[in-house]
Amino acid sequence: MVNVKLTEDFHMSRIVRGMWRLDEWDLNDQQLLKNVEETLDMGINTFDHADVYGDYSCEQLFGQVFNLKPGLRKRMQLVTKCGIKMLSSKYPQRKLKHYDTGYDHIISSVEQSLQNFNTDYIDLLLIHRPDPLMDPASTARAFEQLARDGKVLHFGVSNFTPRQFEMLNAFYSGELVTNQIEVSPYNLENFQNHNLEFLMKEGISPMGWSPLSGGDIYQPSDQKGMRVKKQLEDVARELGVDGIDKVIYAWILRHPAGILPITGTAKTSRVQRAVDALNIPLTREQWFKIYSASLGADVP
Repeated sequence: MVNVKLTEDFHMSRIVRGMWRLDEWDLNDQQLLKNVEETLDMGINTFDHADVYGDYSCEQLFGQVFNLKPGLRKRMQLVTKCGIKMLSSKYPQRKLKHYDTGYDHIISSVEQSLQNFNTDYIDLLLIHRPDPLMDPASTARAFEQLARDGKVLHFGVSNFTPRQFEMLNAFYSGELVTNQIEVSPYNLENFQNHNLEFLMKEGISPMGWSPLSGGDIYQPSDQKGMRVKKQLEDVARELGVDGIDKVIYAWILRHPAGILPITGTAKTSRVQRAVDALNIPLTREQWFKIYSASLGADVP
């Protein structure tokens, strides 16, 4: 597995394992341990979480792995996010879903995540969504405190525009190391809003969430999805590849921004298919076939 260098001392695996729906995988602790070890054996050492996943349950479920085998913590990079306050029975005082990127919430969220994971540090903390009430000085102050305490080693953002990224980075004394954005053949938003160009200019490798469009690409419900699926199937036949998922991962990996796609499947056999895509030689013309299908027209 190729590792991607985000800083001099921080590398992530090119394929990232997503834990968004861990609470739906119906695995007991031993089965989850086996699942994680199989992932690590593929060379994937980066696991993506958020405090809110699974109605605030997924971090704690994953933390049971370290209870069973504490030595696994040193073999992996733990990524988690904060900043969204969801409606939940765990927080009955909340009346509305909203964002909080202030100092106090970030600090308390990280303390809870550390407890959930049964660990004393997080490798990478991301602000989950842009917050229209963000005070970047307060957010940056939380980052700096957590870094001084050794509780978080690196910081980044998720779903930020270039301007939002630059704003927070200007207040933080360190450097934001990534932006986790939606990337798929169906969703070209970050190809068209100059986010990828900005990240390449800054030498920052983005993480890519929902590469398979949440699975909707397999049963498209609109003309765009049908066009994209047809071209994916055509390219799969040209390459002799057994499935459009491999073509999708190859399409994302082909981009020079060095995108790190996040695979959210429960089954390690499907994770292996993302790893296999690292060796698929997608041509420039094949890449544009898929891109043009998503646009609905040839490029100008």
